[in-house]
Amino acid sequence: MPTQNTQYLSEVFRPNDAEWAGRAVRRGEIRRIARGLYTRNLDEDLDRLVRRLWYDVAALYFPGAVIVDRSAIDAAPAEDGSLFLDVGARPRNPRRVVLPGLVLAPRNGPGRVEGDMPFVELFVAGQARALLDNMRPSRARSGVARTLRREEMEAHLDRIARRRGDQALGELRDDARAIAPALGAEAQLVELDALIGTLLGTRETELSTPLARARREGSPYDPDRLELFEVLRAELASTPFAERPAPADPQRLFAFFEAYFSNWIEGTEFEVDEAEEIVFDGRIPEQRPADAHDVLGTFRAITSPDLGARPPTTPEELESFLISANHEVLEARPEKKPGQFKEKANRAGQTLFVLPALVRGTLREGFRLCGTLPPGLPRAIYAMFLAAEVHPFTDGNGRVARILLNAELSAKGLCRVMIPMSYRDEYMQALRALSHNRNARPLSRVIDRAQRWASLMTWDDRATVLELMDRTNALAPPEIAHDHNLHLLDPAEILEDEPAHRAPGRRASTPGRSRRPKA
Repeated sequence: MPTQNTQYLSEVFRPNDAEWAGRAVRRGEIRRIARGLYTRNLDEDLDRLVRRLWYDVAALYFPGAVIVDRSAIDAAPAEDGSLFLDVGARPRNPRRVVLPGLVLAPRNGPGRVEGDMPFVELFVAGQARALLDNMRPSRARSGVARTLRREEMEAHLDRIARRRGDQALGELRDDARAIAPALGAEAQLVELDALIGTLLGTRETELSTPLARARREGSPYDPDRLELFEVLRAELASTPFAERPAPADPQRLFAFFEAYFSNWIEGTEFEVDEAEEIVFDGRIPEQRPADAHDVLGTFRAITSPDLGARPPTTPEELESFLISANHEVLEARPEKKPGQFKEKANRAGQTLFVLPALVRGTLREGFRLCGTLPPGLPRAIYAMFLAAEVHPFTDGNGRVARILLNAELSAKGLCRVMIPMSYRDEYMQALRALSHNRNARPLSRVIDRAQRWASLMTWDDRATVLELMDRTNALAPPEIAHDHNLHLLDPAEILEDEPAHRAPGRRASTPGRSRRPKA
């Protein structure tokens, strides 16, 4: 190996000429990682380098080996760097190889079998084989166990079922039957068959985790969402909120704007006077009848005695509440299957919501945490996010979630929440901060501020309401608010600082006579 060829070497390598390697090390051209293992990378930390190139390193020591046991499930080394390999019949009783950042843990076995897949210069156990291998007990006395613990296996099988459906478990069980003799895993097949059968509800064996038991009982849930709900619960439980009494709403103007803004968030946009004619006069525009019925349906749900101030107290009541609210909002859209839980997965941007098969179980498990929070804003915000994050329906989920939010508040005589136009982006960003980054604080702050804004408004007279909305920038659409750097202002500051500057933006309607809802 001439000196000038080091640039063409692999990043990690085992040289044929040990003397050449020693001279190259002394010249500073390569570095020694361990006995017989070198790198031309002169800068990167060795632990990080070896961990990054673990598959190349493993292939240098055990070419053609099969990644098995725990490592086949993770498709990577364990947290302590352990990588478990089946090296076939040779070398006999292979020794562990301890390297910076990586521990190669080889064992003798059958080597590659049907279903194993190529992985760089190694192979990785197929899914059926990985299940059988991990049904074997581990004898590890320290460090990461070679095989999954029972609770880890249950979680892994549940994850497969969540992502690919129950039928995937049955298919893997059939594949395991076909390869068990080649692995000498007949006893493990019996255990696996019993475990999968129990998860599918056709067998009966002891289960270790609530997750697996819920699947057996036909109510599987999304454990990742439950972790997210706990993040929100902890934030809400530790946050002090003001208790703001519900303002008088003699003309149901508050209820109207709550419905109006809730639909605006979802892209159903009308001028204020158009929406008033829809809600108070029953005038449905011929050009947009479905959109008009969305606004009207939301208003009816908000003012319904069964929905407006009667939040659910049990998981069964939660289901009934959500179904009734969704049916009310989307009654005029039969193609959206109002009041029926979704049959297909749905998403918004990068957020994939809870899968259809997990909706009921996730609502049920998530609702258990709701009762641990004090009534008022903490419980209301949690309930809203639970419904929004599960997204149980084809459409109308955001409106239904906000109806649930406000039912919790009205039940305690507290001010309901609405999200004005200019505040929509902050609200949506706060939801995303929690969904994507597990940051719950923005959502609690946004809802708290929106409630404060609504509680300080005067709802007795239409002209006054529109005047205050205009001056607090509530009626500025998000794009105008962004272009003019407008923010939702506090009504108290406007009233205390006369005369106030009138912010630029679109006037939604000209103040006129008060509109009273028809009986």
